Amino acid sequence: MSTLLKFARLVDWIAERLAKLAAWAVLLAALISAGNAFVRYGLDISSNAWLEIQWYLFATTVMLGAPLVLKLNEHVRVDIFYGRLPGKGPVWVDIFGLLVFLLPVMGLLTWLTWPMFWNMYLTKEGSGNIGGLIRWPAALLMPLGFGAVFVQGIAEIIKRVAYLRGDMQMSIHYEKPVQ
Repeated sequence: MSTLLKFARLVDWIAERLAKLAAWAVLLAALISAGNAFVRYGLDISSNAWLEIQWYLFATTVMLGAPLVLKLNEHVRVDIFYGRLPGKGPVWVDIFGLLVFLLPVMGLLTWLTWPMFWNMYLTKEGSGNIGGLIRWPAALLMPLGFGAVFVQGIAEIIKRVAYLRGDMQMSIHYEKPVQ
């Protein structure tokens, strides 16, 4: 189990680094958006590339930030009964959800999006807009992000099993989102 926990800690470390890239992408997108607005309305100059890079950065934020959201247990869940379960019940629900829902869906999405990215890369597919960007960097974010969430899901299963076995401590406190 110690080897698996080391793997889980490595995956957590990678998720934290990807999330730092996602955070920088938010800042960069905001700066580009402000600069684009100034250039477009102040100087009457425009380029589709400026709009598209903002979309790429938004995709970066979502796809590279998602593994950390899972690690922090801040992901979306149906909490009709989750928060009311006694003891280790929520951990069992997490394991079930990760095994039955998250891993199959993330695995399928990774598998389906890789060929799309690869085709765009090989053909050097570009935007249909004049002055637009090549598309493969944005397409790469899909298999990368889905794959990272898949691996983070494995790490979360490892940590929860270790918790149930008594091999590690973890907070199972669940705070219902404020609506």
